[in-house]
Amino acid sequence: MYAKTFGITLCGIKPILVEIEVALSRGLPSFQIVGLPDQSVNESKERISLALNSIKAKKPNSLPYRTSVNLAPAEIKKEGPQLDLPIALAYLQASGQIKNLPKDFFFLGELGFDGSLKKVKGVLPMLLLGKELNFKKVIVPKENEREAGLVEGLEIYALEDLKKVVDFLEGKILIEPVAKSENFVDKEEDVPLLLDPILERVVLISASGRHNLLLAGPPGTGKSLIAQEIKSILPNLSYEESLEISKIYSALGILDELLLRPPFRNPHHSASSVSILGGGKDAKPGEVTLAHLGILFFDELPEFRRDVLEGIREPLETGQITVSRAKEKITYPAKFLFLASMNPCPCGFYGDQEKECVCKVGEIQKYRKKISGPILDRIDLLFWLPRMKSEKMFSLSEKKLSSLRNKVVEISERMKRRFQEEKFKFNSEIPHHKIKTYIKLDYESETFLRRAIDNYQLSLRSVHKILRVALTIADIENKDKIETSHLAEALQYKLSENIFGEG
Repeated sequence: MYAKTFGITLCGIKPILVEIEVALSRGLPSFQIVGLPDQSVNESKERISLALNSIKAKKPNSLPYRTSVNLAPAEIKKEGPQLDLPIALAYLQASGQIKNLPKDFFFLGELGFDGSLKKVKGVLPMLLLGKELNFKKVIVPKENEREAGLVEGLEIYALEDLKKVVDFLEGKILIEPVAKSENFVDKEEDVPLLLDPILERVVLISASGRHNLLLAGPPGTGKSLIAQEIKSILPNLSYEESLEISKIYSALGILDELLLRPPFRNPHHSASSVSILGGGKDAKPGEVTLAHLGILFFDELPEFRRDVLEGIREPLETGQITVSRAKEKITYPAKFLFLASMNPCPCGFYGDQEKECVCKVGEIQKYRKKISGPILDRIDLLFWLPRMKSEKMFSLSEKKLSSLRNKVVEISERMKRRFQEEKFKFNSEIPHHKIKTYIKLDYESETFLRRAIDNYQLSLRSVHKILRVALTIADIENKDKIETSHLAEALQYKLSENIFGEG
């Protein structure tokens, strides 16, 4: 007696098809699961037995047979209770308690002791994989109905319990497929902004070209507020980007609806390296992955743990992060716009013209050393934000958030047209080997850059970042090529003196 059906498990955030085989053979009554199941899958034996009891079906241990369940491929660890339902259905078919299972179905669902189907994590990526593998239909728990309805091209049935699943498969009841879920984005409030023209330009450069930005200055100058404003002026995600980041949130069980806006993650400086970079016993993704295609904001940058600051060097450079553990090694996407803020010293008032700094020289040096050279090298824009005096504050003209957002969208579209044949879309993402392809300098500009490299001892990474920022500045000014003035401005934003009030 043999039966086979399909379920899906998650390896990190990646869905993997699982072929579930159930065989009943002569021997002492037993119920075994093989194929590298984790603890949650092993425990499904008890959940399945009691759920079968709730629908008056014969349990594995009540039959004079040995019940064996194989989860293939055997070399991949199977995680999660979503395999309960397909295992139970395959057992019912193998034991002759239901007719043949349809071949174009796959099944997801955790079983309760009373036979109910409980909500599971990762429905969105699992359904998308099922669709990609040409399955036509799927049964999911009723609680996952809204999330499941985000996927088109599958007949999705959301049911409450095992009895309804069996009755539906045997044709005793008719159930309509899940309707497509509507997904709306709250309208962005068009609030007025009061930004200094120079700061407005820095914000525009950062948001348009996705250039990492570090703001420094005394407390109360609005550094955190500016990060929130950059979040508001980024364009909406494309449908493909929306699915990409929504799958990550779904796999972690924190997806409420399809994400149409770039995510904004703001971890506290006391957070552990595992929560930010990912890892732990199960090598789960961290904040850097949750910020994928959005913004990762570190407020009070020097207060973060040293291992966290050094750990973000990899995603800042490559757009992904690898979490290695003894038994597994998983690479997660982590391409984000990095925003950070910091004070120039422990008390916060070094360089402030109104308030005197009370820090000792040694304290200031120790504080600054928390931000290593390699970290600063990976940040495109370093900007000092001074305290604003009252007369200047009241002289600033209001600017609507929508006007900045529209400008960012316009510049972003220009970049997308330029890189339409590439896998990247923004100036900050131009790989090193394509710098000369997209960034060409005339004799005057090249001479200026050569002098800057010698005078400021710029690293190759810093030079590439200056070129990318200069290209974004040229895009903002609607110029087809980089001019010396664009390079000079980009260079000014890269000098580390800017973040200590010395520039």
